[in-house]
Amino acid sequence: MAQACGGLWVPASTPFAFDGSVDLNLFLAHCKALLDEGADGLAILGTTSEANSLSVSERAAQLDLLLGNDISPSKLMPGTGACSIEDAVHLTSAATRAGCAGVLLLPPFYYKGLSEDGLFAFLCELIERVGTAQLRLYLYHIPPIAQIGYSLPLIERLLKRYPETIAGLKDSSGDFSNTLAVIRNFPQLHVFPGSETFLLDGLRAGAAGCISATGNINAKAIKEVCVRWKEPDADAFQAAITRRRKLMEAYPLIPAVKAVLAARYGDSAWNKLRAPLQPLDGDRASQLMDQLAQDGLAYATGAMT
Repeated sequence: MAQACGGLWVPASTPFAFDGSVDLNLFLAHCKALLDEGADGLAILGTTSEANSLSVSERAAQLDLLLGNDISPSKLMPGTGACSIEDAVHLTSAATRAGCAGVLLLPPFYYKGLSEDGLFAFLCELIERVGTAQLRLYLYHIPPIAQIGYSLPLIERLLKRYPETIAGLKDSSGDFSNTLAVIRNFPQLHVFPGSETFLLDGLRAGAAGCISATGNINAKAIKEVCVRWKEPDADAFQAAITRRRKLMEAYPLIPAVKAVLAARYGDSAWNKLRAPLQPLDGDRASQLMDQLAQDGLAYATGAMT
């Protein structure tokens, strides 16, 4: 049985080679670096990973790469959501067979205005077709992007039908009151705010940790809050990671993360995004790096302090 997830899980950014293909070598090195910095696990193939710009085979190849290079499946929570039920079943089955800690399921976002019955049917079909008690499903609630999400009544229906399968939820709604409502109504779930801005308050309320894009560039400090949240100076640690998150949020977040990774690793390949996303222009990237340096995040080739 997969163990429950907690702490900092990072939706690892996906690097692309200059020919547009996924650069698997850079991806593997980055994932190992995140774990070395203290990330509890990797929520690969999420929004920050540009997963919805990847083919099913590319997504499967990234998972296989990590599994084949000494990264424990217990450290992996792949995103397996898709608008196609076939794709979602295929990716979810592969991750579950491999023994991953769980899967993070984006709803079928193309279909706006879905009824609760329709989304419930999608989840039921997925779970039944994967067909194993080993499946641990984490619901990915991101209505600012998907425009559909997992309401409290829907979560309740799913838990009544599949109490052992529905393991948790990532709340990227930006509405912390919703996060609190999920925690209070469903204490059996492992709930992760989608931003470290809410990490300390979330932990105090019973959250499991956070799954955050900016874990790609600030894992060590975010993990420190996860570890030291009961200490008297926890609020100061939280203020520091919130300040850095706000600096990043002043820019388009996925390109900003990649600009920082390009500086961190001294490799301009990290600046490449898959269309239609575009990188930060040089002036904005320099401005961001200056702001982060003033905030205490210093860079040298291949190192971060």
